[in-house]
Amino acid sequence: MASFDLLPSIDLRDGRVVRLQQGDFRRETAYANDPVAVAQRFVEKGVSWLHVVDLDGARHGRSAHGEVIGRIVAAVGDRASVEVAGGLRTPSAVAEVLDAGAARAVVGTAALADPAFAGTLVARHGADRVAVALDVRHGMAIGEAWMPGVSGTSVPDAVVHLTAAGVRWFEVTAIDRDGTKAGPDLALLALVAADQRTRVVASGGIASVEDLRAVQDLGCAGAIVGRALYDGALSLEAALAACGA
Repeated sequence: MASFDLLPSIDLRDGRVVRLQQGDFRRETAYANDPVAVAQRFVEKGVSWLHVVDLDGARHGRSAHGEVIGRIVAAVGDRASVEVAGGLRTPSAVAEVLDAGAARAVVGTAALADPAFAGTLVARHGADRVAVALDVRHGMAIGEAWMPGVSGTSVPDAVVHLTAAGVRWFEVTAIDRDGTKAGPDLALLALVAADQRTRVVASGGIASVEDLRAVQDLGCAGAIVGRALYDGALSLEAALAACGA
């Protein structure tokens, strides 16, 4: 990554591009039926990174959109980097997406349950090709597709154990902000970014140029933006300009 990058999110459910509000599968807005076309439009307008999420994979613990993700990587991988998240809970699942051309795999549930799992991935693939999702509700980093009632790990403890295992990249989402366009949780992002070993990608609630500048000022390395781009609250051109593209 450059010093700061914009990562438009392409969230996949039943083959469509959707957004969920606060991770609730009952609160879905569908935006497109052709994820590959969406990826191509973003890249044609100057995006250098895409954040692709297999929502069904996250929910069921195994890949559900491997074929679609493969087509996205094949369509834009020579012009942009693609990171993949959702349901990557085994070494073979991670290796599959990276071998298919993804630039980075984002793991959550399995890494929070066992930081050594993340450490094994880093040792095999390199620290820049593996990120851990810290999806935070009430101060706890949780996995399991953010389902209600899931227990978690305190954010400071998660960062300590995962950095000790060799993880450097963290994608940090305040679940209560996700899909709301209510602005990022700057206190949460600052907490993770305060560790000089970490590289933080901000996610959740980002909806304006001011939000992008705020997370950049915290020292974040990038920002994932979804609903605001799809709804038109934030233009892609303005977002890229704010990120220094």
